[in-house]
Amino acid sequence: MEQRIPGWVLISVTAVAAATMVLTSTPALAVTASTPAFGDASPAALATAAAPTVTATAEDKPTCARIRGAAACVGPDGSDRPGISIEDTESDRFHATVEFYLNGYLGTKYVIHNLGGQGGIRGDREIGTTVTFRAAVYKGNHRIKFGRWKTVRSDTKYPVKRETHVTPSAARARSEVCTSTKGAATMCFADKDTVVFACDTGADGHQARAEYFVGGDPTARYEIHQLAGYNTCGKAEHGDLPVSKYRASLFDHNHRAATRLYKYH
Repeated sequence: MEQRIPGWVLISVTAVAAATMVLTSTPALAVTASTPAFGDASPAALATAAAPTVTATAEDKPTCARIRGAAACVGPDGSDRPGISIEDTESDRFHATVEFYLNGYLGTKYVIHNLGGQGGIRGDREIGTTVTFRAAVYKGNHRIKFGRWKTVRSDTKYPVKRETHVTPSAARARSEVCTSTKGAATMCFADKDTVVFACDTGADGHQARAEYFVGGDPTARYEIHQLAGYNTCGKAEHGDLPVSKYRASLFDHNHRAATRLYKYH
């Protein structure tokens, strides 16, 4: 005998099915429907939709390499740390250091020692368009730990250009002051738009270095390590900050082979 389903049961089932469809339907359709087409949107609405402010903020932030005790950063002109900087992040007997190369050239290494203590930040605005850098921690003149190398492109208004063919004689001709040690390492500089040269003048296995301070600040020591060999010079720029104390040194790897006493300028 055929059984009939009561009408009120069918009505209940239909209502439940309709409610289930409403609850499980994707809300993206409603969002899409309420979002105006780009052709009809106002400039303010487009700016909100594209969110360029978030991107600009990210681009303005410096890129940092951190280890315990040191934070090295490279930032564009619009950031809170333009150029290259090194921060000492620990209260201890050690000091923070940043080591870096400019414009992809590995023949000259630059080092900034931050001697200002915990919370101190030291650095230099004059860098190249490409910077390869890492953070390190030193005890005196001995490096005790370091981080990984990081390479970034720097957005600077007046980037330091790559210059790899400066000879010691050319450096002397372009400078006002020079000092040498045992005829194997020479440091020269000029006060106008301060440029510092570290020149290797000995045909040996030693490395020439310039060690100096700028702007009368005793808490930041700058170094140029010339790695390209005999009759070559490395160059650093410091804008309008004059050299205040300097010396030329000769190194066998990280062991000081010869040096002069610091001179004041």
